[in-house]
Amino acid sequence: MSSTHSRRTLLGAGGAAAFAASLPLGAPARAQAAGFVDPTSDDALAMLREGNRAFVAGEPARPEIGPERRAALAEGQSPFAVVLSCSDSRVPPEVLFGMGLGEIFVIRNAGNTLGVAALGSIEYGVAVLGAPLVVVLGHESCGAVKAAVDVVEQNATFPGDIGEMIQPIIPAVLEAQGGGGDLLDRSVRANVDRVAAQLRGEPLIAEAIAEGRTRVVGARYDLDEGRVEFFDAE
Repeated sequence: MSSTHSRRTLLGAGGAAAFAASLPLGAPARAQAAGFVDPTSDDALAMLREGNRAFVAGEPARPEIGPERRAALAEGQSPFAVVLSCSDSRVPPEVLFGMGLGEIFVIRNAGNTLGVAALGSIEYGVAVLGAPLVVVLGHESCGAVKAAVDVVEQNATFPGDIGEMIQPIIPAVLEAQGGGGDLLDRSVRANVDRVAAQLRGEPLIAEAIAEGRTRVVGARYDLDEGRVEFFDAE
């Protein structure tokens, strides 16, 4: 994405003016420190990679969470990335990437799937907040994906709405069958790929991609190593 593309493109004239006024205060502190006034998708990936590198290395995180930062964000937000992640308690994106307040726009549900709420939230992050990067983040040993594997392999059933919740993951498991290695991990990766591909085909996201305003990448978090692997950007 070229830095000449404005993050206010999809806002109306009045909304753009209001957003522009709040941007210097609400802009991500990490982006400001790095000299990015209007971060590109490459800039956003670089910041996420560096944050995760520090996390893996065990370096102390110093996220911007103090009173001045909170006061600035009360005037508006301008996150540099949208992250669709699993709800798993071991996979908090802000921690994995060492991010503070106002830096990443996070949507979480079991299995990092797309429903109306998740899709609408991602569209908001891209079309209104102007995030130049969307990350679909799966993870090792995902319980929701394991449940979908159990449905396919054992015809398992689950109480309440759990069975309905994992339905969107089943096609990824079917796609992953027949390959080498661990079916669960192949299914985690296939699920990420399917969700990322679906996002790229959604009109609002597709328009932003075509205009160079955003990029969608898949990723997988390793529970033991702490490393985030970016599928489409390695």
